[in-house]
Amino acid sequence: MPFAGAPRVITVVGPTAAGKSALSLALAHELGGEVVNADSMQLYRGMDIGTAKLSPSEREGVPHHLLDIWDVTFPAAVAEYQGLARAAIDDIHARGRVPLLVGGSGLYVRAVLEEFDFPGTDPQIRARLEEELAHAGPSSLHDRLRSRDPVAAEKILPSNGRRIVRALEVIELTGLPFTAALPSPTPHYPSVQIGVDREVAELDERIALRVDLMWAAGLLDEVRSLIPYGLRDGRTASRALGYQQALAEIDGRATEEEAKADTVRGTRRFVRRQRSWFRRDPSITWLDGAAPTLLADALALTE
Repeated sequence: MPFAGAPRVITVVGPTAAGKSALSLALAHELGGEVVNADSMQLYRGMDIGTAKLSPSEREGVPHHLLDIWDVTFPAAVAEYQGLARAAIDDIHARGRVPLLVGGSGLYVRAVLEEFDFPGTDPQIRARLEEELAHAGPSSLHDRLRSRDPVAAEKILPSNGRRIVRALEVIELTGLPFTAALPSPTPHYPSVQIGVDREVAELDERIALRVDLMWAAGLLDEVRSLIPYGLRDGRTASRALGYQQALAEIDGRATEEEAKADTVRGTRRFVRRQRSWFRRDPSITWLDGAAPTLLADALALTE
């Protein structure tokens, strides 16, 4: 898509618990904006407490798009999200409002902002790899990925079976390394990219507090309510941080303290990966989420 006439998109990105939601609301009020969600887990219907999804009252009257669009059994699909997010952005712009793309899922943000055509899929290849994953586990598949595409293997966790399967599928389909299938950045929209982060020790404390609050707010009851809708079978949703640990507690495989501690550890590891992803992008201007001038600094970037 040529830049001419394309809406300018303001992004608010960064690690979990840094303060993206609060800043996005403040920016929306100041700029006449609407939020387009770019948190992959907030796309799932009913997954509210564990994803820190703002309730309708907490959204302060700011319209939010692409929340609660998928059932928990739906496997994450970045290509589908890309089309939905771009349609929302174009609609917001057509109504004279400012689109704010907000979230911590780096691939989802990139898929919206850049020319990003996804390699297709082959049901037979996918089914064969998923059957192998179910029987042998992710470790052997990760070893295969490492031999075929060491760069991709370095970026994908050995435990992330879904991503490993997708990488191997693309390699079989294209005959190229998975990393070669990801295009060089070519902007789809003009954008102002704002990164929100905090000192590591402060963010660690915020994560631990957030996990305590999740359990106190009724995460276990939320998870129990989603089980009849297929949460256990959801290849993406069942592995979400907090949800897999809550399932372990419900099943008696972990105590509450063990489940909470594992969620804190997993979230802190995830935050390191988020930082690594976003910090590679030189177009992001980083702001301190704890700074009293945060909103003013962010507004200055949008001028």
